Formats: sequence, C-alpha cells, structure tokens
Amino acid sequence: MKKILHFPLFTAFGIVFVFGCANDSSSDLIDLNQTGEVTYTNTTKSIFDNNCIPCHADVPVNGAPMPLTTYAFVKNAVQTRPLLDRISRAQGSPGMMPNGGTRLPQAKIDQIFEWANNGLPE
Repeated sequence: MKKILHFPLFTAFGIVFVFGCANDSSSDLIDLNQTGEVTYTNTTKSIFDNNCIPCHADVPVNGAPMPLTTYAFVKNAVQTRPLLDRISRAQGSPGMMPNGGTRLPQAKIDQIFEWANNGLPE
C-alpha cells in the first residue's frame, strides 16, 4: 500500500491562506456600508457618531465647543467653523481632531470632503 504525504499540501495551503490575504493600510479597505451618493445620512453621520460624539455630544465635554449630534450641527460646523481643516491636520498637529486621538483614515476624511463639496446633502 502506498503512503500519501499530506503534510506538504497542507503546509502550502497554510502559507497561501495566511499570507494571501494581507492588507497594508486602512485606505485599502472597501466600505461595504457605502451605497450610492455620499450624504450625511448614508455616509458621514456614522463617521461623526463613531469618532466625534465622545466629546461633541449633546452636552459637549473635554472642551469641545459645540455638539455634532445632528445634521444641522455638523453642517453648521463645516460651514462656519474649521471642521474640515481640523480633521485634515497631520497626526499630532496642534488642533488636530479627534483631539488626543488617532487621525481619521484618509478614506473617511475624503468622504467628508466629498459630502461637503457636493453641497452637504442630508
């Protein structure tokens, strides 16, 4: 009876499995929640909710000057305050948002800019 060695086959499969699905940066990721036009409701609301609300809540904390909990508040911050500038600053730069945190991934910043450039649709 002939013995079949499965070890090399499983080893090769394991190497391909482990190293074949690599991702070098978050900018490579596809946002599966992104559907159609970039609007506040279907795109940017979740970015603000997940990254800004800890300080920019209905009652702002940690020195945040205004809430970013609704479309009207966020729209106002884009139009009358330096929100786009603050989220675009390099990691660790003075005034970079989120304050004391990690800069948003460039793909998320790009979505916010696209939303603003398209007229801030709700």
